[in-house]
Amino acid sequence: MTLTVDDAIHTATETWRRLGVEQATAEEMAEELAADLAAASADGRSVADYMGGDVEALATSWADERGLVPVRPHLKETAVAAAQGAALPALAALAFWFVNWSHLLDPSSESMRTTLDGQVWEIRHFPNPGVPLMWVGLPICVVAAFFLIRRAVRGTLQYHHAPAIEATMRTLTKALPVILAAAALLAVGIGYFGDYLVGYFQLLFTIPMALAGMIGAVAAGAAWVRNRTCPPVTAGG
Repeated sequence: MTLTVDDAIHTATETWRRLGVEQATAEEMAEELAADLAAASADGRSVADYMGGDVEALATSWADERGLVPVRPHLKETAVAAAQGAALPALAALAFWFVNWSHLLDPSSESMRTTLDGQVWEIRHFPNPGVPLMWVGLPICVVAAFFLIRRAVRGTLQYHHAPAIEATMRTLTKALPVILAAAALLAVGIGYFGDYLVGYFQLLFTIPMALAGMIGAVAAGAAWVRNRTCPPVTAGG
């Protein structure tokens, strides 16, 4: 699709807004960009040729060169990204736990038959496959969470052109095992609480609370790491 002047200005304006450039300044830059594109068109150059094919990159570079990008910690964005990365592994971990807890795959059975001497119960006990499945599945969930969280946080910080990305990622890589362990312990604690105090409605309490607890712990941990590794906030952040 051919890149038009309106498309380029819209994309550049959205990029400046995302980077935190003040609205009045962004509008002035958009007018300047429109004038430059009109001059380039008069010289026979296309919009794509003038912009180098990547409007976002040029808009970001332009804002950087002028010192218009405020230093922001992006704590909320980091927390949301970490939560998104942790959501699927957390759901899978709860699914493995539920299969074990509910004996969904357990082939053990009870039956009753009537004989001349009365009713006889036959109980057949077999190993519950849900137990080894859970202990195999949980480590897989932890490993998946580790990489998905890192990828989500890095992608979000890069998208927002945030500073100190590598410093954050190095610290997050070291801290994630502790953060994930804390999230797992919180889920276990919620499970015990539901078992001993909630009773009949244990499942309705444990699953949503454990899921929220694990994701919340990961989000808070990632935001804490980002706060520790991000430069001080400057004006406009």
